[in-house]
Amino acid sequence: MNRLFGRTGAVVAGAGFAGLGALQTLAYIHTTIAWWLPLLCAGLLANAVLRAAPARAAWVGGAYATGWITAGTWWLYISLHRYGGLAAPLTVLAVLALAMALALYTAMAMAAVARWRSGRALPDAALFACAWLAAELARGVLFTGFPWLASGYAQVDGPLAWLAPWIGVYGIGAVGAWLAAWMALGVGRRAVLPAMLAVAAFTLPALLGPQDFSQAGASLRVALLQTNVAQDEKFSPERVPAALAWVGQALTDAQADLVVAPETAVPVLPSQIEELKPGLWLALVAHFSRSDGGAALVGMPLGDEIQGYSNAVVALAPVPMATMAGIPPGAVYRYDKSHLVPFGEFIPTGFHWFTRMMNIPLGDFNRGHLAQPSLAWHGQRIAPNICYEDLFGEELAQRFADDASAPTLLVNVSNIAWFGDTAAIPQHLAISRMRSLELQRPMLRATNTGATAVVDHRGRVQAELAPFTRGVLLAEVQGRTGRTPFARWAAAFGLWPLIGLAAFGLAHAGWRSRVHRAPDR
Repeated sequence: MNRLFGRTGAVVAGAGFAGLGALQTLAYIHTTIAWWLPLLCAGLLANAVLRAAPARAAWVGGAYATGWITAGTWWLYISLHRYGGLAAPLTVLAVLALAMALALYTAMAMAAVARWRSGRALPDAALFACAWLAAELARGVLFTGFPWLASGYAQVDGPLAWLAPWIGVYGIGAVGAWLAAWMALGVGRRAVLPAMLAVAAFTLPALLGPQDFSQAGASLRVALLQTNVAQDEKFSPERVPAALAWVGQALTDAQADLVVAPETAVPVLPSQIEELKPGLWLALVAHFSRSDGGAALVGMPLGDEIQGYSNAVVALAPVPMATMAGIPPGAVYRYDKSHLVPFGEFIPTGFHWFTRMMNIPLGDFNRGHLAQPSLAWHGQRIAPNICYEDLFGEELAQRFADDASAPTLLVNVSNIAWFGDTAAIPQHLAISRMRSLELQRPMLRATNTGATAVVDHRGRVQAELAPFTRGVLLAEVQGRTGRTPFARWAAAFGLWPLIGLAAFGLAHAGWRSRVHRAPDR
């Protein structure tokens, strides 16, 4: 009977913590009003884990992360089932299996917290934060990384956002976990006042406003295209000519210094444009070769069967550039996506059988170099990134290794029509806003279905088009120079300082626990 009640209690606890993890995902959508939810939920998790045996801690930690990841990425169902053609039951299992696999990092981290706890509020809160940081770094780095739901993104409008230019999104997540755990433990152990003082110390700087590490530069008039092509029509031979016609007209009509079209706005190879829309490419080249024609960044695939294909952005502009291999006739610049999406843009070894059930054209791309040069235009150094790449702030920071060549403006071109009208759109906007906070650069987002927006160097949305509408967003942006502390150390060391901090904290707690538990001699 005791075993039955024990198993029932474990199931109930697991369900409760899965619900708690799912609840906190509201903060990734409603960032201005729900930023506190992940702190509350993490505090409740810490309180439970620091009172449990390691096995129970692993169970509730894994359940919490499974609910968190499933609720935050359920829209993968749409890409796999509606557009990929995978059977609904298999799709549900695939989404759940991904969430459970990623949740293993949190499960192991919480087991370590339970095993190495000291019984004192401050060291245990620090241990919880180090374990939390280790789990988030593992999720964001290993096996190409899936950092979509890093807890720091929930703070993009919260009181911890001021830390972004110092320690980045993972550092914010660790500080949030530490404060949440200390508050929770302080309430239970009558140490509320020190915990409240710590919370005040980390949140009061938000009232003073963010510190600027960058300086304003030249202004640029921009036009951002939102094509609004349904994903199941994007590569259709019957639909492509009409889509190309709209893109071509919008590019040439825009009265701006820089016009940006989304990822694969031209969904065919350069060699195929002429047969689908005769004269389009030559007209674009002629228009942007004029001294008053501005410049354009256009997302399109490049390559051939022999050299392989890349997901790319090309530039048209009336400026001479250094010779670049593989650019279409008339183009002056090329950027190739570096961080590719598993199954969408490259096929992991042993998984070709899975992708044969999908309908993604050109599903295995070549990788571009991590730190490619920026486009120099109108006194700006414009650094493109493509869709998923702006989840990796430490990789964007590689372009900031030198002040003289660091980007003054970031541009993200995306197509997340794969995920329908879902929370993926505001989530991705929050991710771009965090990159602006970390690097203190404006971010221009030109997308297929949303969110097409202009984000300033403090992560504030200055202008935005309504999702799932076709249109052009006009705005003026100011480039920035100078580097944040995050840009400096991430350019030099990547995420290794945070990895080292997490490893040291866990190793110290493990050593301390072993010493204290050793028998007297």
